[in-house]
Amino acid sequence: MSSFASRKALYKKIEAARDSNVLAIVNGDRPGWETQFSRDFTDITVDHLDLMRPRDKISLVLHTNGGDTLAAWRLVHLLRQFCKHLEVLVPLKALSAGTLVCLGATTIVMTKQASLGPIDPSITTPLNPPVQGAPPNVRAPVSVEAIQGFLDIATKTLGIKDDAAMASIFTHLSGQVHPLVLGQVFRARAQIQFLAKRLLRHQVTDPDKVDGIIAFLASESGSHDYTIDRTEARELGLRVETPTELLYKLMREVHRSFQTELKLNEPWDPHTLLGDQQTASYEVSRCLVESVRYPGSHHSPQ
Repeated sequence: MSSFASRKALYKKIEAARDSNVLAIVNGDRPGWETQFSRDFTDITVDHLDLMRPRDKISLVLHTNGGDTLAAWRLVHLLRQFCKHLEVLVPLKALSAGTLVCLGATTIVMTKQASLGPIDPSITTPLNPPVQGAPPNVRAPVSVEAIQGFLDIATKTLGIKDDAAMASIFTHLSGQVHPLVLGQVFRARAQIQFLAKRLLRHQVTDPDKVDGIIAFLASESGSHDYTIDRTEARELGLRVETPTELLYKLMREVHRSFQTELKLNEPWDPHTLLGDQQTASYEVSRCLVESVRYPGSHHSPQ
């Protein structure tokens, strides 16, 4: 039985257990072949949604390190056109923009090993600083919170208040990071907070809780690599559900199948593929979009 065929059988069991339609989105994070949310997910996802049977609930099985925040925003709004109740099933991780998707759900179902993460964005444009030693087109991402942290050191830690000194600090900063990128950084900071607040209304209604969740996820967690398990997610105020024993087993099996097909634990090494040859033919699946009624699996071969 093929990997997709075996997963399809698991999706059917999840649909029966949750009385829902299942959609799976996997951004592969195989070292060297990582993928992320992008805006082309919308058209692909519609192909699956159009074939789903009428039901009030969609169960989105999600595995991702993140990506384009506006792509995540569009995905949530698209899914909600097809259901009243959106739940996100997280077998292992839904980080960054993936966490933003979770904020737009009615319920988040997390295994004990699953993680969410901060939603502070990074900006990558052709004007970003170059990466030393890398090809000219490779640019270093600029973290929104890293820029804010630099300014906080000057104003809060060092207590600098003199206008001339602050002007000098900003001049130095703009010499390292293009002024247009700095402008985009602060726009992105405001935008992510706005998007999170709009999405959370489906899950949290208390304004103080909403503000606290956004503050922590957007800046107070201290690092973009910080991970949030289901206990901490509940403590933050998110509506997190523990899967039943049956659902946990199904989520684990689905994730193992993703892991095997996309070789998520095997770093990409072209030297191993080539061996003693000069050339070699290969195909690598890097991400997946799947559902029960769509006749096949959308994947991105390379």
